[in-house]
Amino acid sequence: MTVVVAGAGVVGRSIARELLAGGHHVILVDKDASVFEADPVDGADLHTGDACELSFLSRLGVEDADVVVAATGDDKANLVVSLLATTEFAVSRVVARVNNPRNEWLFDERWGVDVAVSTPRLIVSMVEEAVSVGDAVRLMTLRRGGANLISVTLPEQTPLAGRPVNRVSFPRDAALVAILRGGRVIVPAPDVPFEPGDELLVVAPEEVETELSEVVLRG
Repeated sequence: MTVVVAGAGVVGRSIARELLAGGHHVILVDKDASVFEADPVDGADLHTGDACELSFLSRLGVEDADVVVAATGDDKANLVVSLLATTEFAVSRVVARVNNPRNEWLFDERWGVDVAVSTPRLIVSMVEEAVSVGDAVRLMTLRRGGANLISVTLPEQTPLAGRPVNRVSFPRDAALVAILRGGRVIVPAPDVPFEPGDELLVVAPEEVETELSEVVLRG
């Protein structure tokens, strides 16, 4: 898979290294050449230029990328990169970093964003997840599908304990994608029983989050 990462700051370089470790082809770009000199990312194709400029993206061959990641520290730049990637180069998947939570509402399909990742929101979600049992905690918004990745932790007295997946009625349009249990990732096969303390990862639209919590708490 070929991935273009716009922004070679700490976040962009970290993303690039993780992708390289996974065997992907990474094109890492930044306006400031000094970031590559101070901390080079071995294995990535490094380019200096403005990812908000159409001509520069064209020279990179962005139309051949499978994914574009807009990871700069400037929300305006990330929106422009996302829009150009989608409208001018027909990139099938665009992931954008949200630096300021107040701008999160902008990061949707209107600006060509498929997945918006807000670092502040993720941190808040992790805090909420640590203290919330039975509540639906939103981890990530999947813009193109109009749904969210949600975490729900089963309480100790959950009515779902011992019941298999196929005996639990989740809200309409909600899909259980994984069960996290004791450091394990469990595929939710129909006959897998729930246990207290299970963390459920569910993809669901916002309007059913309350109903999802009620299923966990009341069965």
